[in-house]
Parts: sequence; structure tokens; C-alpha cells
Amino acid sequence: MNNKIQEIIKSSIATKQEILKNDDLLNIIEKVVETITTTFQNGNRVYFCGNGGSAADAQHLAAEFSGRFYTDRKALPAEALHCNTSYLTAVANDYGFDIVYARMIDGIGEKGDVLVGLSTSGNSINIIKAFEVAREKGMYTISFTGENGGQLKSLSDFLINIPSTDTPRIQESHITIGHIICELVEENIFNNQYSQH
Repeated sequence: MNNKIQEIIKSSIATKQEILKNDDLLNIIEKVVETITTTFQNGNRVYFCGNGGSAADAQHLAAEFSGRFYTDRKALPAEALHCNTSYLTAVANDYGFDIVYARMIDGIGEKGDVLVGLSTSGNSINIIKAFEVAREKGMYTISFTGENGGQLKSLSDFLINIPSTDTPRIQESHITIGHIICELVEENIFNNQYSQH
């Protein structure tokens, strides 16, 4: 049992070490930080979407912006698209689950906003359709995926594809990178003008 626990932890660390060695991926993360910083500075919004564990991660990361990360500061306009259960169940019932995020983006997304989609496979149909609508509206698209990026790869302005095919390891790295992005965006915008806790 103890050996198995150690193996799992080592596997998680190994995935993050692969990210650490990947200059292309680190550069993309840096560009994502710049893009989201500019988006907020321009008065635009950042939306997150995912399914299952990735929906929980989407909600978590949106809360880091709209709540706070390290500093007491002004709220940033970010939201996870699945949080309105009346909307979600109505649209899924009336139109099908494939368009729940696309229809929301069609209703509230604006040019210059950002849509972040989390999908370990990169092939979640409801996120693909949301990205298609987002691109039509002139929004930026950022995907968090696994190794090959799936179908989201071609629809993403920025692809954060974790070098792994193991879903739990991919999701752990999504949260690590998401936290990095939240921390650096907060620093960029508020530049330590508030007291740190």
C-alpha cells in the first residue's frame, strides 16, 4: 500500500517535471497570463467550462479570479458556465447537452472575452461547440488538455496540453498551471498595491 502511494506521488511529480522541461509549453503559459491580464484590463470577462472533475476545476479557477488569490483586491469578472443548474438542465433537456456551453457563450460572450475549456481528452463535444461560437464572436480560446490536444487543438488560440495520457495526472497539472496563471495575472493587474496575506 505504502509503495503504491509513493508510486502515484512520483507519477504526479514526473508529469510536472515534464512540463518544467518543456519550453514551448512554458512560453504558452506566459502568453496566456499576458492575454488574460489584458482581457481584464480592457474590461472584458473570462469564462471557464469543463465536465466532471474538469467542471470542478473550472469553478475553482473562476473563483480564484472573482474571489481572490493572494491579495485583498477588487473582484475580477470570471465565471464557470455550469453553475446555473436551471439553465443547464433546461437547455440540456430542450436542446441536448452538446450545446449547453455554446448557447451560454452565444448569449453572454463578447468580442475580447476569453473562454477557457478544460478537457483531458480535448474531445468534449460541448466544449468544442462552445469554442466554435467563441471564435465566431472574436473571443480568445484557451484549452487545457492532455498530451495530443484532441479536437480542441485546432480551435484554440492557446493550447496547454499536459504531456500525459493519464487523466488524474493531467487534472492535477491543470490545477497547478491554473494556479500559476491566477497568481501571475493578479500580480500583473494589482502589482502588490494591496497587502499580501
